[in-house]
Amino acid sequence: MYRTHTCGELRISNAGQQVTLAGWVQRIRKMGGMSFLDLRDRYGITQLVIDDSISHELNEVAGKLGREYVIQANGVVMERSSKNAKMPTGDIEIKISAINLLNASQTPPFTIEDETDGGEEIRAKYRYIDLRRNPLKRALELRHKMAQETRKYLDSIGFIEVETPVLIKSTPEGARDFVVPSRMNPGEFYALPQSPQTFKQLLMVAGYDRYFQIVRCFRDEDLRADRQPEFTQIDCEMSFVEREDILNTFEGMTKALFKNVLGLEFADAFPRISYSDAMKFYGSDKPDIRFGMKIAELKNLQSEQEDLVSGKSFPVFDSAQYVGAICVEGAAAYTRKQLDELTEWVKRPQIGAKGLVYIRVAEDGIKSSADKFYTPQDLSAIADRVGAKVGDLILILAGEKKRTQEALGTLRIEMGNRLGLRKSDHYAPLWVYDFPLLEWDEESERFYAMHHPFTSPKPEDMEKFYSDNREDIADVAANAYDFVLNGTEIGGGSIRIHDSAVQKRMFEVLGFSSDEADYKFGFIINAFKFGAPPHGGIAFGFDRFCALFGGQETIRDYIAFPKNNSGRDVMLDAPSKIDESQMDELFLKSTVKR
Repeated sequence: MYRTHTCGELRISNAGQQVTLAGWVQRIRKMGGMSFLDLRDRYGITQLVIDDSISHELNEVAGKLGREYVIQANGVVMERSSKNAKMPTGDIEIKISAINLLNASQTPPFTIEDETDGGEEIRAKYRYIDLRRNPLKRALELRHKMAQETRKYLDSIGFIEVETPVLIKSTPEGARDFVVPSRMNPGEFYALPQSPQTFKQLLMVAGYDRYFQIVRCFRDEDLRADRQPEFTQIDCEMSFVEREDILNTFEGMTKALFKNVLGLEFADAFPRISYSDAMKFYGSDKPDIRFGMKIAELKNLQSEQEDLVSGKSFPVFDSAQYVGAICVEGAAAYTRKQLDELTEWVKRPQIGAKGLVYIRVAEDGIKSSADKFYTPQDLSAIADRVGAKVGDLILILAGEKKRTQEALGTLRIEMGNRLGLRKSDHYAPLWVYDFPLLEWDEESERFYAMHHPFTSPKPEDMEKFYSDNREDIADVAANAYDFVLNGTEIGGGSIRIHDSAVQKRMFEVLGFSSDEADYKFGFIINAFKFGAPPHGGIAFGFDRFCALFGGQETIRDYIAFPKNNSGRDVMLDAPSKIDESQMDELFLKSTVKR
């Protein structure tokens, strides 16, 4: 037996016991005639003490140890004379009688400390060393806890976990598939699943009315902080349900996770908002409602609300389809330099605004960068519309409606960040519903599904769905919903199409020929002919969920072996080339010069 206890469990109650520990040497210190070793494993750190005067042989062994050496140590638990209240084991130490070197270590490329000196690239290359650090250990422990609590909750309400295939058929509609050549079927390819969508619907047809799976999914898409080419979903589906049933069920699951993982209780129902209101008030379909600063419309040609800015000889506002504003509380003292910087910030290509108009509501009056066009009375009317008071700053953007709403939404988030309003330990969950079913692409001159082609139109929009008028079809709402947490979309789902005729119509609207629809999706269209129940579901991004529960925005620390922004595993140096013999076996030729 290598150990009787872990490095995190011994307490003062163990004093006098003979114990054996095993782990990694965190650090070594010599003080007078004593040597002190901090021994670390997954469970914690215990201080080992060697009296230099007791054993020449023991001191020789200890003198050869270095950081990250793996050792086994025998000794007696003693009460420490100088206790360390910051360590769970800080009341005791082990007086060592024997050390067994299990494995030496090279000097690590960075320190195994919470605040390490290693850069991101070097830590990714030596990920197995980086995983020894406490922040990553805590992240993976949190992930484990969330997975167990998810399974526990769903099992308690009758869900069954079913594994679905990883090698499936490629149906490129949305993100790009990762494809896998088939040696036994020359010239043909599998795809890795972007989600188990069709399989979970087939399980509903099969009668498994409550399914879930914590499942690996794959998308060949450009990456950012909260995206990886392979990621994990909490994937769920239910039969004989309407939207309300889904939302109530998974709101219950989310509340259980908050309570059992973070110790937070939500007594009230989560807020709900329609997609159109989310865009109107927050400029985003995933609003962060931890703070206010709602968008106010000053001009909207599609609204009956009074236009407060046109007809004042200010061409920017006169020619705009839409003018909107946010009120930044307490920011009237912003300097001209700060406002000029903010103006340049909104003009960046990522935002796309042409400029920024501001209004200061100050003790000595109300002033604006557009003063020569607007009277104090005009500016006061705008201040009233946005709910501004003395000391506040109003920021105004103008242009095409959707783009300007989105720019205002991005500006709102930026101001929330600058003012410290987006606190990671404050959680504001939200449901968003009634998304558009389809979006028209001018370049390809066809509709694309906003979610996926199995999402049902809202029942009241079914007549429009069958219309020959493009504007009617574009106006159809999806029976879909997203779960948003702190401005991040964590989950999304919908009530599905379960009628083969409606599913065929969906493929028709998406521009599929009958033959193409049958070739790509004939298996599910045919399945619906054999008694498919009404059904719906949701999938949560598990990596994102874990990161937000851990107070982080990036998901990498919550994945044991993540990829970098280029989709590479720098530890394994993958992806990589394969041998010519493997290429021949798979009937592949590469146009890339080696």
